[in-house]
Amino acid sequence: MASEGLAGALAAVLGGQGLSVHSCDSEPAGEPLAPVRLRKDVCYVVLAVFLNEQDEVLLIQEAKKECRGSWYLPAGRMEPGETIVEALQREVKEEAGLHCGILKTSKEADAESLQAGWYPRTSLPTPLRAQDILHLVELAAQYRQQARHPLLLPQELPCNLVCQRLVATFTSVQTVWVLVGTGGMPHLPITACSFTPMEQRGGIKMAILRLLQECLTLHHLAVETKGLLGLQHLGKDNADGICLNVLVTVAFRNPGMQSEPPKVRGENFFWWKVMEEDLQSQLLQRLQESSVVPVNR
Repeated sequence: MASEGLAGALAAVLGGQGLSVHSCDSEPAGEPLAPVRLRKDVCYVVLAVFLNEQDEVLLIQEAKKECRGSWYLPAGRMEPGETIVEALQREVKEEAGLHCGILKTSKEADAESLQAGWYPRTSLPTPLRAQDILHLVELAAQYRQQARHPLLLPQELPCNLVCQRLVATFTSVQTVWVLVGTGGMPHLPITACSFTPMEQRGGIKMAILRLLQECLTLHHLAVETKGLLGLQHLGKDNADGICLNVLVTVAFRNPGMQSEPPKVRGENFFWWKVMEEDLQSQLLQRLQESSVVPVNR
């Protein structure tokens, strides 16, 4: 891929689109890569935050024995053969009865949930099944008040692995460089996620650091995962993997007079200086305003 191809790929990712995943530039040591299968290797959970014009949140009352009577956001596991949007629509319909605006009442209680209702965001019912939804509700409220990133929907593109496509950047004044993989045609690098306990505990940042450690000397660098630019998943034809497009910054801990990106070891990667003014301004804006979907891990 020449610089024109790189520019097109970067523009697509910044626009929330997906790209084909053919191979990975970084793989977990001792773990042969194999296509993942839903409910065998991986489990995805979808969760919905609905806010109405009265600043009320849609919650469902759990029916499961272990948490019966507690309240939570509509959520559940994806089923084989579903896209992310299809899974979300099914879970919301099953748990909240929300279809064309009709909510489930207590008379329609079943194994999925007892009922659903709208509750003031600042005064949610108790007990909550878990406190983890509070942060998500606040993020949704902040986004509705002032959207910091463009509207994003999952791109329905096949992927066999759980992986991340990196837009790893280095900036100096008004210049931006992006790390590029050289395997095959030049491309935005992809790192495969590991299922080892250590990488699982470390979250998505572990796979990012693994790739960067393979080409950069990290002890004098600061690496920050800014957030998501988009994601792709299909769920059809046994393509159960998912690829997250992640914006990452690389900077010197002590910048000094450093105006060039850190030296790359080996021949598998290089820094591409973004010359297209539109792409450069888009990247700088996304970086300066943290215009990404935030991630907790």
